[in-house]
Amino acid sequence: MWSGPRNLSTAMMYAFANRADFAAVDEPLYAAYLVATGLHHPMLEEILAAQPTDPAKVVAGLTGPIPGNKPHFYQKHMTHHAFIDVPWNWMDDMVNVFLIRHPARVIASYGAKRENPTLDDIGFWQQAELFDHVKECHGTAVVIDSHDIRDAPEAMMGRLCREVGLSFDPAMLNWPAGGHDCDGVWAPHWYGAVRASTGFAGREGPLPEVSEDQRDVLAAAMPHYQRLAGFALRPE
Repeated sequence: MWSGPRNLSTAMMYAFANRADFAAVDEPLYAAYLVATGLHHPMLEEILAAQPTDPAKVVAGLTGPIPGNKPHFYQKHMTHHAFIDVPWNWMDDMVNVFLIRHPARVIASYGAKRENPTLDDIGFWQQAELFDHVKECHGTAVVIDSHDIRDAPEAMMGRLCREVGLSFDPAMLNWPAGGHDCDGVWAPHWYGAVRASTGFAGREGPLPEVSEDQRDVLAAAMPHYQRLAGFALRPE
């Protein structure tokens, strides 16, 4: 599952992790990305201590035996984490899904946790390039919009499951509140609302107003979002 930050990605991880037939991992390339870029994110030392920083070791874990001997492995990835020194061919035998969200909502949510996100921070151009790679490899690529999931969780999760060859499990619609075993070490900083949740949040309201200093970021992200939105699954 490839998304940018602040994009329902943690709730989606909780939904799949709540299935008995899935293992789940949270942003396994995060530490490698921080080392490769030299960026200073919240809880940097804890992240570097919690994950391998060698992307080859991360990929070996992602493509090796599934934890807990489960039949399926849900991997929550941030799109920008893939833009480090690691070939993308490991993705080619995976089922890749692209989770999108309107950039105005992403910018507003991200900015509440880390001020003035850049275009690189929010992952839209990176998502478009990964989408093109998967589409070229497989002839198609699965896209789902977080707005549609919040609008109709059961219908959209059912549609997603059918699209990727899974049976729908009602356990995906609710999960226990509090921390989850699959949470990354950074969860206390980023996951406050979703850790308190027991299911998908309700319908979203009007688009938030983006501050003047973020309008260039919004304008640059919109074409990537709009292109992928044209491929998004819709309720049947």
